[in-house]
Amino acid sequence: MNGLDDNGLPRRAEFPTTHWSVIVQAGQHSTAEATAALEQLCRTYWYPLYAYVRRRGYGPEEAEDLTQEFFARLLQKEFLAGVAPDKGKFRSFLLASLNHFLANEWARAQTAKRGGGREWVSLDDTEYEHRYALEPASETTPEKLFERQWALTLLDQALQRLRQESVAAGKAAQFDRLKGFLSSEGSEPSYAGLAAEWQMTPNAVAAAVYRLRQRYRECVREEIAQTVAGPEELEEELRHLFGALG
Repeated sequence: MNGLDDNGLPRRAEFPTTHWSVIVQAGQHSTAEATAALEQLCRTYWYPLYAYVRRRGYGPEEAEDLTQEFFARLLQKEFLAGVAPDKGKFRSFLLASLNHFLANEWARAQTAKRGGGREWVSLDDTEYEHRYALEPASETTPEKLFERQWALTLLDQALQRLRQESVAAGKAAQFDRLKGFLSSEGSEPSYAGLAAEWQMTPNAVAAAVYRLRQRYRECVREEIAQTVAGPEELEEELRHLFGALG
């Protein structure tokens, strides 16, 4: 074996401890680490669930209250007690828990009244609704919209991580110029233009783009890894989410 996987990335001898695996353990033994991991994942994926609730037919204010209250309860470990170590993906768990909440609990416990309820995420009241107004046509199902936004959020998280690494390495300006090549193949003329500007050869620019793409792919996989329990689920989730973007 050459130490690389089928995607040309380094193989890992052992699947790392992830946010989701820590959270699963919290169903039996609550820890500060699990609470922090759960809060980070909830903050990251707040909008996909908000968009799902909106597509289910709720208005903007009610959808915001519902999403806030759902996550508040989740942070209290209300839905974690029955989660088994082999439960699976955080995405699937989260959507199933939300559907349970919408169907059975909200009508009996409207504790997040606007202006007086728990608000653990600081929100711009117009930000999420503006994003929702830009979503695809209404025939898109709530489930498809949720999965598409989950995938887009994941890609954005990976991109932000990659930029932070570039800033730390003193290459922020280079990243900002090259990031457009992450989603499209660069042509020789475009490489040549940057090469002339940076006093480099086109091949050197191409090599920099290649390295950036490789690290971006690693960052995407690392972000997905935070939401699954093991390496087999990582590969499955990777295929599923890119299919959702199809």
